[in-house]
Amino acid sequence: MSKPIRVAACHAAPIFLSASRTTQKALSLIYTAARNHANLIVFPETFIPAFPLWSALRPPTQNHALFHRMAAQSVHADGPCLRAIQSAARDTKTYISMGFSERAHYSAGTLFNANATVGPDGRVLNLHRKLTPTFFEKLTWAPGDGHGLRVVDTEWGKLGALICGENTNPLARYSLMAQGEQLHISTWPAVWPTRVEGPGKAARGERDGRNYDNVAANRMRAAAHCFEAKAFGVMCAGFLDEMGIAAISEGAGDEMGVRRALENAQRGATMFLDPTGAPVKAFTVDGASGERREMDCLQDEEGILYADLDLGACVEGKQFHDVVGGYQRHDIFELRVNRTRQRPVHFSDLAAEGKEESR
Repeated sequence: MSKPIRVAACHAAPIFLSASRTTQKALSLIYTAARNHANLIVFPETFIPAFPLWSALRPPTQNHALFHRMAAQSVHADGPCLRAIQSAARDTKTYISMGFSERAHYSAGTLFNANATVGPDGRVLNLHRKLTPTFFEKLTWAPGDGHGLRVVDTEWGKLGALICGENTNPLARYSLMAQGEQLHISTWPAVWPTRVEGPGKAARGERDGRNYDNVAANRMRAAAHCFEAKAFGVMCAGFLDEMGIAAISEGAGDEMGVRRALENAQRGATMFLDPTGAPVKAFTVDGASGERREMDCLQDEEGILYADLDLGACVEGKQFHDVVGGYQRHDIFELRVNRTRQRPVHFSDLAAEGKEESR
């Protein structure tokens, strides 16, 4: 039996649209998890500075101020907020997976839904930008690229991560499987409203009166990946608190309707899965007494959920379906992945100046 890795999944709400204060909250969670002997600490989708739920429930014409705040509070990948996370990883000798809204250096309004994997030496080992923003996210984030479709080697095994809806993309998932991924991180928002439910329709059981069951959908996608990859899974969802509800609903044309939709929305779940897709027994740790409390998931309360995962258990299932090895037909199927970081422009001034000087 190999040495297990202790994973801490932070089921937490940001200090809504405050990058600096959310970073401070993240640092507190990191040091708490490290004191509880976590080796890997995972944060939800765009934990810094928030997830743009307003675009799901308010028309774009009402969201200019919120987008302005989102752009101002999104952070550069090489900026002070991420450097603070890197420093904490170095201090605690932990791996950290941080979801954040990334500002581009070349534009005041271009943002990416990003995830950084930081190593125990403080280096950013991978920076992934969500390939395609999902549904209403397109109003906030630009499409990413394949540069971050990489796994990270750790002393326990190979670690990979995809963001929310990317876990529906079989080619993105396969690209991680084909690099030997053994522990898969999937990050999710706190809620995912797809409609403001009509009470009459819901009472009559009409389908268009129901909201999207994001917990079932997320669990299905994560479990499918674990089963196909024969990998462990960490599902880490955000938490929606009163600060977030107030900020999103304030100033909306139907302020009370937006508030009700957020208050009634199904909360995302944070949990762990084994290489068959089955739930892993997890636990929380009481901050005062240190007492462990076993639980399957965190959903309706903030906290840190822990699990000890033996990545050696990824081997047995490969005998049945190694979908990147003995159970694949490489002579029939071929996947090519472009991992070039996409940039808006390529200048050749220096080459031109060199030619002028040589004349």
